[in-house]
Amino acid sequence: MTITAKAVPGSKLLTPADHALIMIDYQSQMSFATHSIDAITLRNNAALVARAAAGFKVPTILTTVAANSFSGPMYQEITDAFPGQPLLDRTSMNTWEDEAVIKQVNAIGKTRLVLGGLWTSVCIVGPALSAIEQGFEVYVVADACGDVSAEAHDRAMDRMVQAGARPMTSLQYLLELQRDWARTDTYESTTGIARVYGGSYGLGITYAKTMFHAQGG
Repeated sequence: MTITAKAVPGSKLLTPADHALIMIDYQSQMSFATHSIDAITLRNNAALVARAAAGFKVPTILTTVAANSFSGPMYQEITDAFPGQPLLDRTSMNTWEDEAVIKQVNAIGKTRLVLGGLWTSVCIVGPALSAIEQGFEVYVVADACGDVSAEAHDRAMDRMVQAGARPMTSLQYLLELQRDWARTDTYESTTGIARVYGGSYGLGITYAKTMFHAQGG
């Protein structure tokens, strides 16, 4: 059997128009007990995801739990990326059991969802398994999630992957949305986000642009 290759992207790759992002419980109280990832890296990665979604105009839901009574405010790195967007505050640990969130999911109308938040084993596992059971495709930004221990985070990721979720990283999310440096309308936004939040990759972009006036990733 002969297979003919075609220069087209695979259907499992994300595009800006084919999914919604849900950012869950990036709050102070949840962060205090997060030990699977350090707070600086977590905040950086969450900001990278938020800025990527905002830059590519991905419909995004921001949700908190008990913000005023226990868990505190959502990271400013996230809310700054979506100025004026209301936060959906819940009582349920499982985002998928909140009617206001589900109303937004249905209003957006995407069958592909990308999730990130705290904690992986509770606030991400709950909606991931619930959405998958209802027929949604679920992607989880693993390095923009955290838990009380590395074991808790890893086992939660294992559980979701076994159920059909697709793991990815924050920088992968940004670059998958861009995917072609010939897309000049989002080139500056993508490289700008990478320079601020992309770690050593961002330093490389800054170096190349400064020293060689380079274009492309």
